[in-house]
Amino acid sequence: MASSYELCCRECGKRYENQPLSICDECFSPLEVRVDLDAAKKTVTRESIAQGPTNMWRYQALLPVPNDYVPQTPAGWTPLVKAPRLAERIGAKNLYIKNDAVCMPTLSFKDRVVAVALANAQRFGFDTVGCSSTGNLANSVAAQAARLGLKTYILVPADLEAAKILNTQVYGANLIRIDGNYDHVNRLSSQIADRFNWGFVNVNLRPYYAEGSKTVGFEIAEQLGWRLPDNVVVPMAGGSLITKIRKAFKELIALGLVEPKDVRFFGAQATGCSPIARAVKTGADHIEPQRPSTIARSLAIGNPADGVYAARAIRESGGWAEDVSDVEVVSGIQELAETEGIFTETAGGVTTAVTARLYAHGRIKPEELTVSCITGNGLKTTDVLNGAYETEQAIRPRLTDFENYINEIKELNELVSGGADVR
Repeated sequence: MASSYELCCRECGKRYENQPLSICDECFSPLEVRVDLDAAKKTVTRESIAQGPTNMWRYQALLPVPNDYVPQTPAGWTPLVKAPRLAERIGAKNLYIKNDAVCMPTLSFKDRVVAVALANAQRFGFDTVGCSSTGNLANSVAAQAARLGLKTYILVPADLEAAKILNTQVYGANLIRIDGNYDHVNRLSSQIADRFNWGFVNVNLRPYYAEGSKTVGFEIAEQLGWRLPDNVVVPMAGGSLITKIRKAFKELIALGLVEPKDVRFFGAQATGCSPIARAVKTGADHIEPQRPSTIARSLAIGNPADGVYAARAIRESGGWAEDVSDVEVVSGIQELAETEGIFTETAGGVTTAVTARLYAHGRIKPEELTVSCITGNGLKTTDVLNGAYETEQAIRPRLTDFENYINEIKELNELVSGGADVR
């Protein structure tokens, strides 16, 4: 089958025909997809994209799927919303939120990458698919595999949030909990993919899977009126998302769909698992693995597969990376919800808290157009908010009781605003 894309080694440049393969047999470096942009120029225009569906598949010509592929899952095309109240609170003036907390079908950006990975799983004839996951990927693989009629085996760390486990099991997936962290789980997944004829989306299908992340970048540019932002703040786990958004911007420039512009990329991690941020801060050209210890489990990858490339992308763009404590993560979740009505999971708390710090430290100027990427929904990690809010005592169904209750709240607020000790 003739294709407008192929596999290519990220280091030595060796080219491969499309197949379930992720590592170069010459230099053992990772493979990535290279789309034929010269061919795409003949058909891909702003107008042709606008005529496509209102989901990620409007960019199908720039994704590694067969030309005749008929998408089954309408993932993507999530809101890009201006965030004036959050901006005011953290000292920004031109801040946007790319909100993948509402992505179809399982409320995280992983729905994009899985959609592309499973399209290729079908192409290569796999009837069983799987993944190693910190939660969101497990949800997405289980849901989309169910829709496509594929069998699934999903491996997760044993301490994964209960909501994410439930959100995987409900789709009928075979869920295997592993007594170890994500890096242990990922190593076992690689061994399983080698032993069985299964398509593991983030192992032997990884080059195709990663390309789905480009659609976040495509959408940001289109939703800004076909222009690029000044800055993008991106949470980092394996490190792929930040590199693929950058790749998306470069492809749009090459196709003439946006004006050339240098965009700065900023990476966000939790302090308890921040190997990429540490590499950026220290100027290291390698990633020193860490043992994860953070409530931000969806970012808890101590030995990130794309860490070197993420750090390189950040430095080359003139950006920076920051990490924040678990306390700041929870505050970030609350701040985004209270100001913009967006309830995000812990990864989004990381991104929000890091965004605030970048403004506070002067790394991003207030007037610059900045996009902060929220990648998952807060309903998946409600456990981190346990004890944060009290359950008020019920009042009787009487107007006088309601008025007394309101007066008590007003008095309490006046004491708080006046700086009094209300304990």
